[in-house]
Amino acid sequence: MSHTKDKPEAVGTVNSEALEETIAYLAKRHRVSVAIVREITRKLGSPERSAIEREIQRGKSRR
Repeated sequence: MSHTKDKPEAVGTVNSEALEETIAYLAKRHRVSVAIVREITRKLGSPERSAIEREIQRGKSRR
């Protein structure tokens, strides 16, 4: 019953690729920088799309 490190890394890579696609999509949709969306995602600690969109809208309403 040996565990290899390849499997968790492969799963993490798929998740990070999906997260990057989501970040790019949200940045384009809301017309903000990719860096801003990454910062919001990091601050929230959640890759959930709806949470990120709510935070983007809050930020826009402050401007």
